[in-house]
Amino acid sequence: MQAGASGLMVNPVLGQFVNTDRMTVDQVMNMIISEVPGGKLNNTVDTLKSGSGDDLVTGIVTTMFATVRVIEAAAKIKSNFIIAHEPTFYNHTDDANWVENNPVVKSKKDLLEKYHITVWRFHDYLHRMKPDSVLHGVMVKTGWLRYNPKEEFVFQLPAQTLENIIVHLKQTLGISHLRYIGDLKANCRTIAFIPGAPGGQMQVKTLVESKADLLIAGECSEWETPEYIRDSESLGNPVSMIVLGHIFSEEPGMAWLAEWLQPKLPGIPVLHIPSGEPFTWA
Repeated sequence: MQAGASGLMVNPVLGQFVNTDRMTVDQVMNMIISEVPGGKLNNTVDTLKSGSGDDLVTGIVTTMFATVRVIEAAAKIKSNFIIAHEPTFYNHTDDANWVENNPVVKSKKDLLEKYHITVWRFHDYLHRMKPDSVLHGVMVKTGWLRYNPKEEFVFQLPAQTLENIIVHLKQTLGISHLRYIGDLKANCRTIAFIPGAPGGQMQVKTLVESKADLLIAGECSEWETPEYIRDSESLGNPVSMIVLGHIFSEEPGMAWLAEWLQPKLPGIPVLHIPSGEPFTWA
C-alpha cells in the first residue's frame, strides 16, 4: 500500500484509498497477498479457519499456532484477527472431521466463536515472499544474515566447533535443550539451514549436493535424515546435525511478519504472540 491522506492508504488490489482504521479481514488479506510474488493462489491451505472476511479488524496477532492460549491472549487485547503459520485443527488441511466427533476441535471452534476471532492460515504465501520470511526471520534472530546475504539454505560461517554453534543457537533462539548428531569438537563451516519440516528427501538432497558440514533442521522424521547422518559418519563422511524443533525454527518468521505489517497498517494494532514450545524436558 502507498501512503495517501491521513489514515488512508492506497490498496493496490482495489485501486482505491482504504481507511486503515477500518479495514475488513478481506481487505487486509488482499493487501498482504498483493505483495507476494505470483499473487493469489487457487490451490492453497491459506484459507480462513474461523470467522468471516467481512469482519472489521480491531487488531492483528501473528503466531505459529492459533493455540487456545494465543486465542485467549488475543481476545484479552481486543484483537480479532489471528494470522497463524500452521494448522489450527491439527492436520494440514484443517479438516474438522479428520477425527470424527473430536471434542477438542468442537471446544476450540466454540472458543473462537465466543470471542468472534477470525483465523487465517498464512503458510504457502509466507514461503513465497521474497525473501522467504521464515528463513529471513531465523537468519535475523541468529545474527547470521551477514554471512548469508542472499538468504539461501546453504551458506558459509567462519569455521567453528559444533559445540559453539549449539551454544549460539540456544542463546539466540531461546532454546533450553537441543538434539544433535556428531562430534562436538568437529569444525563446521558449510551450513545447510532448513527451517520447518520439508521432509527427509529435501534435507538429504541438500546435504549431498552441498557437501555441508552441518545440517540445522527444524524437524525431521527420525527414520530418514538422522539415519542417513549416522551411516554417513560410519562410512567416513562425517556430517553433523542439529534439530531445533519446528516452532523454534519458524516462529521468528512470524515475528518478522508482524514487524513487516505494522507500518503498512498504521491504524490497526499488530502484535506477535509466540505460541511457544509444547514439550517440556524430564
